[in-house]
Amino acid sequence: MQYDPIKRVLGDVFNKTPFLRRVFYNLLDLLLLRAWHVHKELREWASSRKNQEQHILDAGSGFGQYTYWLSSQSSRWSILAVDVKEEQISDSNRFFRAIGRQNVLFRIGDLVKYREENTYDLILSVDVMEHILEDVEVFRNFQASLVQGGILVISTPSDQGGSDVHGDDETSFIEEHVRDGYNIQEIQDKLLSAGFSKVEARYSYGKPGQISWRLSMKYPLLMLNTSKAFFILLPFYYLITFPISLLLNWFDVNGKHASGTGLIVKAWK
Repeated sequence: MQYDPIKRVLGDVFNKTPFLRRVFYNLLDLLLLRAWHVHKELREWASSRKNQEQHILDAGSGFGQYTYWLSSQSSRWSILAVDVKEEQISDSNRFFRAIGRQNVLFRIGDLVKYREENTYDLILSVDVMEHILEDVEVFRNFQASLVQGGILVISTPSDQGGSDVHGDDETSFIEEHVRDGYNIQEIQDKLLSAGFSKVEARYSYGKPGQISWRLSMKYPLLMLNTSKAFFILLPFYYLITFPISLLLNWFDVNGKHASGTGLIVKAWK
């Protein structure tokens, strides 16, 4: 599966105007189950902080959809978003300037090297750690960069079928991953060894979420990899599958899962 080229095509389409980019972000928030889980954790964190100055690091910002969501919650929050992809950083800075979000800055940064001592109240890392081999070094940087009492929120695939890998003879659905997923105890142990005082982890993408992910993401991407002509059929496909995916996402976010293909991890300094 060539995942990055499809992401670039979608990004190019929706990056033509600020209006289309807002539409893109809203679609991602609706379709991507990980966004539902991340927003749940962020709403809990934000509930008592909207009128307080907060410093936030979006570590591995991608298209910038989580920075967009966070920056809409409070103008008193200062958000730095870092990523290794220069083109996405430039596009994101232009978009956020165009919509007047002055509390946001995007910057090129390598998380293996990036550290700002005692700076951030919240660090968010969504679908990033599965791409980085030197994960413990990144966790140490995160821990050093948080203020005392600050929190790190991570979303990443688990070893229970994350990256759509269910056996030793299978390869990742998304080829650029350096690991197929974390063991739930492994990632907690690594964070504690990096200096965090408390760590909690739970599974996401239980049975409802796995079905939703196939309907809303895997099958459309497979079709688009076969032929770009499927872009024409996508609206009709989602007309049928979208209500089902929304219902499944709700069940996944509001349920507890003994296992799942994703992990939501929180760690406190």
